[in-house]
Parts: sequence; structure tokens; C-alpha cells
Amino acid sequence: MSYKVEILKGALKQLKKLSPELQERIQVKIDDLAIEPRPNGVKKLKGKENVYRIRLGEYRIIYDIFDDILVVNVVEVGHRNKVYNDKS
Repeated sequence: MSYKVEILKGALKQLKKLSPELQERIQVKIDDLAIEPRPNGVKKLKGKENVYRIRLGEYRIIYDIFDDILVVNVVEVGHRNKVYNDKS
């Protein structure tokens, strides 16, 4: 059972701003979500439904999991002091 991983437009823009080495490390983590959407060390964000985050050093990958349709949406990628300043 494999999930479809989609990187939303905003997250893709954030990813492209990072160094190529960092982009590659983050991309590997994102690709792994297709096989295991809740890997070790993942944390569910409080106050939100189906929103999780992965730590990668100082950086975070914020994503939604939709188990019913087997989709993972990467919502935000960035430095930890920026990704939690949620606009919604």
C-alpha cells in the first residue's frame, strides 16, 4: 500500500529557495512518505486534523495525511522558526 505524495505549490517554492544539498536531503524524506507516512520521530501537530511534521535538523516538513484516499500533501518546508508562523 503506497501513498501518493503531492508537494503543494507554496511548499515547492520554499524548497527551491534552500541549498541544493538541503533540497536533496528533504526530497529523500518526502519520497519516503509514500511508503511510510508516519515514520519514526514524526509528530502530529496539536489543534489540527491529520497534520504532521518531520524534523530534519533545523528544518521542518509539514504535511497532511489523507488515509482514506492514500494521499500525503506536503504543505510547508522550511526553517523551524518560519514554518510554525501559520497564516490560517
